[in-house]
Amino acid sequence: MSAQKAPRRGVVSAIAGLLGFSVLSGLLVTVMVAPAVAVTGITASSTIGIFDSLPEYLVIGQQPERNEIYANDNTAADGHRLIATIYDQNREEVAYDEISPFVLQAAVDGEDRRFFEHGGVDVSSVIRAAVGNVVKSDIESGASTLSMQLVKNINVQAALEQPTDELRKQKYKEATDTSFDRKLKEMKLAIGLEKKYTKKEILTAYLNIAFFGDNTYGIQAAAQRYYSVDAKDLTLPQATSLIAIVQYPGLRSLDDPEHFQANQDRRDVILYAMFDSGDITRAEYDEARNTPVDETTLLPSAPTSGCVAADIYARWFCDFVVKSVKDFAFLGADEAERQANWDKGGYTLYTTLDMQAQTAAVDATYIYAPNTVTDFQLGSATTGIEPGSGRVLVMAENKYFNDTLDSGLDPANSAVNFNTSFEYGGSTGFQSGSTYKLFTLLEWLIQGKGVNERVEGAGRTLKLSSFTDTCQPEVTSGPDYTFRNNSGSTGIWTIRAGTVSSINGVFFSMAQQLDLCAIHTLAADLGVERADGKPLSHLLSTIIGTNEISPISLAAAYSSVAAGGLACKPIIVDRAVGPSGTELGGQERDCHQGFSPDVANTAVDVLKGVMKGSASVGDGIPVFGKTGTTNDANQTWIVGSSSKITVVSWVGNIIGKKNILTVSYGGVRGEILRNMIMRATLQAYGAKVGGDDWPGPAPSLLNGSGSEVPDVRGQTAEGAKALLESLGFEFADGGQVDSELAVGKVVSTDPAAGSQSAKGATVTVFTSKGNKIAVPDVVGNGQTNDYGEAQGILSGGGFNNVAQACVVLTPTTAYPGPGGGLIDPLDPRINQAQSMSPAGGSYAVPTDLVTVTIGKASCP
Repeated sequence: MSAQKAPRRGVVSAIAGLLGFSVLSGLLVTVMVAPAVAVTGITASSTIGIFDSLPEYLVIGQQPERNEIYANDNTAADGHRLIATIYDQNREEVAYDEISPFVLQAAVDGEDRRFFEHGGVDVSSVIRAAVGNVVKSDIESGASTLSMQLVKNINVQAALEQPTDELRKQKYKEATDTSFDRKLKEMKLAIGLEKKYTKKEILTAYLNIAFFGDNTYGIQAAAQRYYSVDAKDLTLPQATSLIAIVQYPGLRSLDDPEHFQANQDRRDVILYAMFDSGDITRAEYDEARNTPVDETTLLPSAPTSGCVAADIYARWFCDFVVKSVKDFAFLGADEAERQANWDKGGYTLYTTLDMQAQTAAVDATYIYAPNTVTDFQLGSATTGIEPGSGRVLVMAENKYFNDTLDSGLDPANSAVNFNTSFEYGGSTGFQSGSTYKLFTLLEWLIQGKGVNERVEGAGRTLKLSSFTDTCQPEVTSGPDYTFRNNSGSTGIWTIRAGTVSSINGVFFSMAQQLDLCAIHTLAADLGVERADGKPLSHLLSTIIGTNEISPISLAAAYSSVAAGGLACKPIIVDRAVGPSGTELGGQERDCHQGFSPDVANTAVDVLKGVMKGSASVGDGIPVFGKTGTTNDANQTWIVGSSSKITVVSWVGNIIGKKNILTVSYGGVRGEILRNMIMRATLQAYGAKVGGDDWPGPAPSLLNGSGSEVPDVRGQTAEGAKALLESLGFEFADGGQVDSELAVGKVVSTDPAAGSQSAKGATVTVFTSKGNKIAVPDVVGNGQTNDYGEAQGILSGGGFNNVAQACVVLTPTTAYPGPGGGLIDPLDPRINQAQSMSPAGGSYAVPTDLVTVTIGKASCP
């Protein structure tokens, strides 16, 4: 191969730079337009005024390029993995020295042999073309130089970037019309380019903007698309075949075998031009010309644009990134500018996604919520968020992402991201069940109430007027509200136990002492949102999770508990690099203190109790969490959090009401499916980063601000009721019980006197039947009464239901002598009462059995 010609300016170029544009324009009008007018009678509107109205030059700006999205991957050498390439036009700009010399030579020799001599317009070629146009009676030849072609391509690109289809068509027509006006404009602008830019810059820009068919733009993308190499590594036959495309991509592109012969014919013309110019040797020419253009010489790479072609483990996350472009402040000042810059391309995004945890989540999802289920529409979504930052580490779904037109043909595919809100390509959400109870617990603690306080937990009917909502007072009026506990549990519960066992009644009792507005406002402040974009509903049923929310918003809210109350909005880009290599930063963390660390640590302490049994992770890293199951178990949820990652897993019905508890996949039953996905995700991330324990609960939030149950024993029921209600407790009559107290006197309460219970808690009061009497003592010193005597004493005291028992006496001294150990036959305890039950002096019902135990040397 001969040496590449050095870029240079010739004499004509220098003269053109000195001539005024008006003078040159007159010459061009004369040689281009006058002959055509003379022969055809066309009235030319192209005059010197065309030149004068145009700018001095066009700016060679950045052309649309590919955007690249990376995830974190500690198995990769640099810690990152490319997961997606996104573009409107497949282009990657390269520098002059990153292009094969064969390409540079082929472009010049094949398209514009005097490129390094002229000043943007090749006058001799213009004259020759003008003569041809006269003969043809039309403007079929414009003697376009590479500089003129670059102008045309810049104008075409500008047309494609117009905001409306109508404008795009109009501007494209103006940029491609076969007219004298357009040719003259291109000449003027080409001369301007030559004055502003070097030949190397113009040639490089041309090769970076040229269209090579199949949505492939620029020499680098073409080299990768058709030969799977970089532009700098293109061989002579490859380079010439690519340059052969640029004049007529629709006829010569290499994406269609029907174009191969036309491409080869043009390639051979370019090869001869290179040989004739002395840029290649005869041997190089012969070898390249004998290389066929067919499947044997092509090594195409499939187009890789879009999230449908992304890393199979990261397609849903990729889709979320693309739909979040409008939020990326580093892309521009407003949504329109951000989208325009993204469409222009050339950005590299280093995202928050962690491939180790992501892979584990996806694999577990396909096992425990398979997309091959056909008898109902099974869905699953898992989101993982880093506490204290909002960084989204995991986003998995059981469907394969596919946003093409044929995505609906396979039920395993979907374009709906179940993790996100509708605005970001998600569904309209799913009822969250008992996972929503967190917000009542947090508000309870924020109000200074304790987890050891006790409230009524039974399912029951409640008056809406017993609740308060300062935001939406209307929700506290209307018919009574009846609910049940799924477990059928009743009675009094501590807040801790009621939370661990997820007792609905406990949370309605808590809500009666709180402001419903505060509960839902807190949830929204921590990031919870209805996926359909509507405000959170305040209906009473929402206390136990009937708002239809997105998994990502629930994960964000729970992560604030893991982060000591620091609530952070989800973010997905750690670092961005612009088209010119400029560091743009990333998404800034948007965090605020949603509640105190004391509240957070106390909630963690309670919710640790949930993560036992089948919900446990089992890797030794401290975790807390909460489960949720809706009515009829058509939706199931679990949240599991370490100090490093908060994971929400949902398994349920996309539509319909199939009971998830009745199915099983991967060898586990329905209510465990969600747990297995969450567990796999937590374990994978825990193996990578570990996890820390949290401080213990705040002492002030154990017993909280509740009241101590007073001691009302011995009082009348009426007196006890008045005292309890004055302290804010509810009174319940537990009925009469056996007692020695006078009839009607209070015997005991539940909770017991001295217990810490919340205001509004029910205290059950038990009163005396007055039916117990004192039991006579028949034991004495153990040497007084035999069984007959004891029986007589008890009968005289009113107890006729008497039974005898035997006990072997323990020797008091050695008998007979040293080495003995037998009972002395004269021991005064023999045959005498040694103990009794009930004990003497206690109280019992006369009909109760009294057992007298008699001492013996041996018992039968």
